Amino acid sequence: MNHKAIKTIKTIKKQLISLLIFITTINVNFAQGYISETIQHDGLIREYSIYVPASYDGTTNFPLLFNLHGGGGTIAYHIGIADMSPIADTANFIIVYPQARPDPSDGNSFNWIAKVPGTFDDITFFSSLIDTIASNYQIDQNRIYACGYSLGGDMSFELACKLNSRIAAIAPVARTMQANPNSFCSPVHPTGVLTILGTDDITSPYNGIIYQGIEYYLSAAETHMYWATHNNCDTTAVVNTVSPSVERYTWSTNSGCAYVEELKVIGGGHDWPGSFGNMTIDANIEIWQFVSRYDINGLIGCITTSFNENNGQNYNKQLIKIVDLLGRESKDLISQPLFYIYDDGTVDKKIIIE
Repeated sequence: MNHKAIKTIKTIKKQLISLLIFITTINVNFAQGYISETIQHDGLIREYSIYVPASYDGTTNFPLLFNLHGGGGTIAYHIGIADMSPIADTANFIIVYPQARPDPSDGNSFNWIAKVPGTFDDITFFSSLIDTIASNYQIDQNRIYACGYSLGGDMSFELACKLNSRIAAIAPVARTMQANPNSFCSPVHPTGVLTILGTDDITSPYNGIIYQGIEYYLSAAETHMYWATHNNCDTTAVVNTVSPSVERYTWSTNSGCAYVEELKVIGGGHDWPGSFGNMTIDANIEIWQFVSRYDINGLIGCITTSFNENNGQNYNKQLIKIVDLLGRESKDLISQPLFYIYDDGTVDKKIIIE
């Protein structure tokens, strides 16, 4: 990425920070059940806040949702705009708000996915964080989700791409996907994807970012097409009007299983609807209602045998590789999930028991 492009993206991040400063009505209250925790990863202390509903008693596996702040943001600010604890209390899931590390390439602001020498690995951090939480709480490891705002939405896409064997569904807000996904994205199972995007967002443009002929971020249409294709969905969406300012686009398989949705906020900006910007929908509610329908095998209750199928061609499929939950090739794990990936795009999940 050249110097001018980097400067442009950094300017966008600074605009976001300025926006957050002006949200003066936010009331952040950590006394309401949030617990501040740390883990050590790659020699660094990483911070996160966790909310465990009062209904949790350790006898039932609870789903886990990561909710990620935007570029330059903090846990406190993000809880202020995206507090999902009231929903967790009734829907019975655990929420984690992690803190990004200072990014030396951007004035040490708190950014996800830093890519300069000597910095951290956010993907393995999230994997370690899942392991840590699973060691302290009974979580449903088939129902781990991620959502996020702006750069946090970017990180949600990264998790769906690079930690896909542990992430069932994602919901990025105010962010499209990075360009050239085939070069970095390797999902191994049907993955639910919800986006909430404003058509007039100048920070994360709805039509993507192209600078001097180079595409850095996909358009909304390209983002949805990538995931619709991966999930073997019809490439034509069904459109429903939610309100005069919001349309819901849904991409489904031939069997009617919906895997990709967009809440298109007409005239919307770089917002978290229901908190600031558009107030006709509540992003917190929409996110949970969407992701909770999925587990690691896809849409719960959907009758399907595969994703990205071979258009009905009849031939004997060949096993390409077997991977574990971290995407590592493995054949000998006992009593742990393994994913058998075939050349026709199908994936079987198996557990070997002695």
